[in-house]
Amino acid sequence: MSRIVVVSNRVPVPSQAARAGGLAVVLQEASDRIGLWFGWSGKTAAETGEDAAVETARGTDYATIGLSEEDHQNFYIGFANSALWPLLHFRLGLIEFRREHLAGYRAVNERFARALVKLLRPDDLIWVHDYHLIPLARALRDLGVANRIGFFLHVPFVPSNVFTALPQADSLLRDFCAFDVVGFQTDEHLDDFRQSVRQILGYAVDVAGVIAAQDRRVRTIVAPVGIDAAKYHRQAERAAGGKNYKRLVDSLAGRNLVIGVDRLDYSKGLPNRFEAFNRLLTRFPEHRLGVSYLQIAVPSREEVAEYASLRHSLSRMAGDINGRHGTFDWVPLRYMSQGLARSTLSGFYRAARIGLVTPFRDGMNLVAHEYLAAQDESDPGMLVLSRFAGAADYFSAALTVNPYDPDEIAEAVHAGLQMSLDERRDRHAKLLEELGRLSAASYCATFLQALTATSP
Repeated sequence: MSRIVVVSNRVPVPSQAARAGGLAVVLQEASDRIGLWFGWSGKTAAETGEDAAVETARGTDYATIGLSEEDHQNFYIGFANSALWPLLHFRLGLIEFRREHLAGYRAVNERFARALVKLLRPDDLIWVHDYHLIPLARALRDLGVANRIGFFLHVPFVPSNVFTALPQADSLLRDFCAFDVVGFQTDEHLDDFRQSVRQILGYAVDVAGVIAAQDRRVRTIVAPVGIDAAKYHRQAERAAGGKNYKRLVDSLAGRNLVIGVDRLDYSKGLPNRFEAFNRLLTRFPEHRLGVSYLQIAVPSREEVAEYASLRHSLSRMAGDINGRHGTFDWVPLRYMSQGLARSTLSGFYRAARIGLVTPFRDGMNLVAHEYLAAQDESDPGMLVLSRFAGAADYFSAALTVNPYDPDEIAEAVHAGLQMSLDERRDRHAKLLEELGRLSAASYCATFLQALTATSP
């Protein structure tokens, strides 16, 4: 059986104390076949070598390379997160394009390729993840790599008339076509990619979704990411007997809990979510003193100006809302900028009557999955979900909202808080059925079957 080589921007090196990210959790389902995981170490240095540092644990080699500060600025902060990220989240006004950033983005991908090629075997299946590494297959092909190479985009794709807002968009689109398989979270993202290939590059796409590129046939698929819901449910049950769960529940003093858990990012719609909570308390005064909203927003990419500005805005909004609605024994909005362990969060989800997942755009959003999996089926909470999250394509029984309308979010939260137990049970049963079809195992199997079936 071929070895799987995973390539991602960051690598979950076992000896490092950092909490495993969503990709690491999802790919645990394929961990018995992952022989090599390659990517950036997360460290910058004045000088960096061409060879990767390798650490082996539980049968997998974890190989990492460092970046220079200039590389990090151009590749990660510059092109990946100041141009591609806003583009792929429909935020054209936030795109900051500089040619030196694009050149640095390509240079880092070429450096990844030069380090990775030394570690490859002839029959390896190479599985590349996310927008940081779109040019990697082309860079590997230029070095003579003939292995099957697949790419999965975890964030949304955009229609062709949006994608062309990015300078040199056509060259980036050609980079996609150096892969053998390209995967997306939803049919919408897949359709937008195919449309871009047709309209921008003029490539034919057949009825099976295979692109006739210049030097290869590229298969395009939908492979939605999921979690091991049963395992997460058991974790939430255990967490409900723990001290952190008890501390949280005791602090609520019988009030209902609304919870949101996100990275601190402008794509998550957090200011609108805060305003929605303000309007809930204003328009539906019956919830005053009866509900608390816990928002966990872990800072990320603070080097990007928009992220630092967002953090200050949310702190100000939280203070205003608590000043307007709070009492001496009730803080309506609890805003945390520190992360919590996944096990602790599972218990907090279980305690929450409402799970708020209202991004402006998201590839999938696994918080929605985790919230649903954590619930007590005998008395479940309700998921309020943005129609623009990839999860909305699959969770039809959730309370779906337009995240740009704070009043609509407030109305959905009100409906969830007022909903009868019978309706909550009925909706949750349908959501669990939908959740069962989305799993980490099915995601890995779907993508790897498609990649294995391609001709090397």
